Amino acid sequence: MNNPFQPSAYDNAIPTANRNSVLRNTYLLLALSMVPTVIGAIVGIQMQFSFFAGRPFISFMLFLGVAWGFMYAIERNKNSGLGVALLLGFTFFMGLMLSRILQVALGFANGAGMIVLAAGGTGAVFFTMATIATVSKRDFSNMGKFLFVGLIVLLLAIVANIFLQIPALALAISAVAVLLFSAYLVYDINRIVRGGETNYVSATLAVYLDIYNIFISLLNLIMAFTGERD
Repeated sequence: MNNPFQPSAYDNAIPTANRNSVLRNTYLLLALSMVPTVIGAIVGIQMQFSFFAGRPFISFMLFLGVAWGFMYAIERNKNSGLGVALLLGFTFFMGLMLSRILQVALGFANGAGMIVLAAGGTGAVFFTMATIATVSKRDFSNMGKFLFVGLIVLLLAIVANIFLQIPALALAISAVAVLLFSAYLVYDINRIVRGGETNYVSATLAVYLDIYNIFISLLNLIMAFTGERD
């Protein structure tokens, strides 16, 4: 097993300038990806878009199918401009999906404030985790298998609660998701810093999904504990 405080095998394989370039381009594309996300969310709110209405399990499976289809296409075309276009299309789709929880939040008297608080909390988590991943001399690559197992368990819990509809379990899922995807942020950004990820499109996709899931989970928790009905 690798010593986490020793340089990983790819530390010296990728020039530092190239790693910095990938990280810089990742952050730039990540910032750009927020534009279609916001546009998609606004369009969804205006249309009162509700992808999960009716049959939640079928809708959830359909959502996963569309999302994974996008991600597969992005990975296949990550070395071309088409990969960037697909990524931006995917973030627009994710913005549409985000609109449902935003509609629920805006139904509270303090809805706008809760959304701002969740966004601010997500930004704080991102800044903290990115700093840890960038500044720390530790190699976090050995977290990958543990995080993947955690992700599978989380998905199974989400599917189970579609049928069980237990509020306490929903809160537990959101709390675990915040912790899991915060750890994923450290893992994904650290891979870029250490040269384990050399494509900024793939890197942006991974970091975007981390941030997206943290925001949704935080908003769920904030609504549960601070939501004020009219």
